[in-house]
Amino acid sequence: MLFAIISDTHDNIPNIDAMLKLVTEAGVGVIIHCGDVCAPSVLKYISENFPGTIHLAYGNVDGDHEAMEQLNLPNVIIHGEFGSTVLDGTPIAFTHFPDRARELAERGEYNFVFHGHTHKPWEEKAGDCRVVNPGTLAGLFSKPTFAFYDTVTKQLSLKLLYQ
Repeated sequence: MLFAIISDTHDNIPNIDAMLKLVTEAGVGVIIHCGDVCAPSVLKYISENFPGTIHLAYGNVDGDHEAMEQLNLPNVIIHGEFGSTVLDGTPIAFTHFPDRARELAERGEYNFVFHGHTHKPWEEKAGDCRVVNPGTLAGLFSKPTFAFYDTVTKQLSLKLLYQ
């Protein structure tokens, strides 16, 4: 199973469209969003243009949680400050904040903990857990990036949206 990890989309529709094209072509069925979608209308836009499941953890600029939740999008699972799930046997957690990600990783319950916030792609280890930031899809302060993880090949890859 191939899934995508995104963060810090910050209402950047052109970059969201480019990412959605790539994940659709790759056959991705799940997107993990580590926060800072920003506007509820953008969450709706992503939902309407991606047929798979979207897991979302709120970021610090996702101010109107109530409006996002009232959208009742059938393919979006809003987890709050952090979420966890098992994808094809791989236990993962996700949050927006790096410190919270390290705390989750130190529990020893997950293979991966994903986070955003810093807008810079990053990977570190906490015990046997990989703590990964896919960067900023919006391209704010860094080039626009996101990540794929393949549960079959066990390969994590960072994708640069534009050269």
